[in-house]
Amino acid sequence: MNERRGATAGTAGPMAGDGRMDLATEAFIAHRSLLFTVAYEMLGSAADAEDALQEAWLRWVRIDLGQVSDQRAYLVRIVTRRSLDRLRVRKRRKEAYVGPWLPEPLLTAPDVAEDVELAESVSMALMLVLETLSPTERAVFVLREVFDIGYEEIAAAVGKTQATVRQIAHRARRHVDARRPREAVSPGQARAAVECFRRALETRDLQGLLDVLAPEVVLVSDGGGVKQAVPRPITGAGKVARMIVSGLGKAQVVLTSEPTVVNGNPGLVLRVNGEIDGVIAVRVEDARISGLYYVRNPRKLTRIAAETPLTLK
Repeated sequence: MNERRGATAGTAGPMAGDGRMDLATEAFIAHRSLLFTVAYEMLGSAADAEDALQEAWLRWVRIDLGQVSDQRAYLVRIVTRRSLDRLRVRKRRKEAYVGPWLPEPLLTAPDVAEDVELAESVSMALMLVLETLSPTERAVFVLREVFDIGYEEIAAAVGKTQATVRQIAHRARRHVDARRPREAVSPGQARAAVECFRRALETRDLQGLLDVLAPEVVLVSDGGGVKQAVPRPITGAGKVARMIVSGLGKAQVVLTSEPTVVNGNPGLVLRVNGEIDGVIAVRVEDARISGLYYVRNPRKLTRIAAETPLTLK
């Protein structure tokens, strides 16, 4: 990144005390939404992303700002490194996770859904594809393909040569392209599909579910060992629809679903007897639902009470 070599930890520069801290705070706040988006796309966890930002902040306030030529680039570099450290640790931690693991869902503003590039980059479907990359591949893909950061800056952030970064970027792009959703749909089409699913869900309408689910639909649920969840993904419209209707019938509960925007895409907040039970993120292709991602783990439902600001700039 465009950073002068004199920017080292522990140097205060010409300004000291509160004045320097105020400038550091102002710069960090100005880029905070971007930094959070970078960390979240790398980690798939809002809690881990916040921790990465906290660590980046502690590093940032020790920098001599007078020696930093591009504050945005420097902050992205710090956050990337902190996120990489956490991603490597979390990969080992996930091996002990109970049941399927899903990214932590975020309640996002409607305008995020209108930004096609941003909405796709934080969609549950793409976030799951990113989970199949190595930590370095994920960092390079996110920085290059999502945030359009130059190879020189990425190389500095991940500690690799530019030539190596180009190779990693090509490999990661090919891997993701082979697994990402085949066709993007408009926000209106996605909302219409989710509304059909919502009505069929609340009325336990098996045929209604079959009509809106794609033949190859996949259902993944994450209870984290705290809440009951399907132990492995279920594939196929018939199997998914029957499982949903059967589960609701056995439960004998009052189920309500509230349309919302989850990770930039239409989704549902589900309540059982008035209490939040989980969040369903949805993938829509060809006007039918091809992916259902049901997060029930209470530790992953802390970001659905208020919108989380996200940005690519």
